[in-house]
Amino acid sequence: MSQTIELPRTSGPDSALGGAWRVIVRNDDHNTFDGVARTLARFIPGMTVARGYDIADRIHASGLAIVWSGHKELAEHYWHQLRDAGLTMAPLEQA
Repeated sequence: MSQTIELPRTSGPDSALGGAWRVIVRNDDHNTFDGVARTLARFIPGMTVARGYDIADRIHASGLAIVWSGHKELAEHYWHQLRDAGLTMAPLEQA
């Protein structure tokens, strides 16, 4: 009779494509508060312009803000959309 041996996990369930990947926008000298707020509302699901202004303020005050977190493929999609719209993006981070 054969026995199955389970090896210990070397990474958590949030590794690879799943898990929490962070989309981060950085402060810059060429985007306005209005531009950042409207761009976030345009591309991030569920984001309102009012919430976009709150995040724009956080970006201005601290230099960056996480604007979305989730699966890697969607994070890459939103990251590219925001970058192509002119926002200054930090590299994707895994949470």
